[in-house]
Amino acid sequence: MRRTERYRAKGHANSLWHIYKTVPFWKVAKNFIVIQLSRYTPLIPVKNFLFRTFLKMKVGEKTSFALMVMPDVMFPEKISVGDNSIIGYNTTILAHEYLIDEYRIGDVIIGKSVLVGANTTILPGVHIGDGAIISAATLVNRDVPAGAFAGGNPVKIIYTKEEMEKRQQQESASFELKNESK
Repeated sequence: MRRTERYRAKGHANSLWHIYKTVPFWKVAKNFIVIQLSRYTPLIPVKNFLFRTFLKMKVGEKTSFALMVMPDVMFPEKISVGDNSIIGYNTTILAHEYLIDEYRIGDVIIGKSVLVGANTTILPGVHIGDGAIISAATLVNRDVPAGAFAGGNPVKIIYTKEEMEKRQQQESASFELKNESK
């Protein structure tokens, strides 16, 4: 279940029509410029500096954002990414969603040592646990537990943490056998 705050749209227009009543125009303009710079910057420490300093995102040490990653332009301060995580190429991390009758805002918390594959979309209010792996082109519309391997549209758990640990042990044993036979 996603953790979002819900706000009703007022008047006879959809919630996006009232965008600048929910977030200041100049905040969105500044964030847009910073995000566009970061999307094309190949220097990971520079991206992390931009995200921490100008967008107020919580970005862990040695976290890597690939080219074209798109953090939320309106509420980037609601995004937290733990140490040593990788956010893949062209991933979108949303902390808001505007619907016809309402808009929603929620924190996105991505744990430590998480791998998010390319072209993934993460919706507001989602938590991704430490050590999780999200396959490419996934729609993360609900929480992913620590250590799980998940993917799909919508996201499904493919392997639990325990199943992943068992697979890694089997692969290590197989790798050692191959090296011994050489």
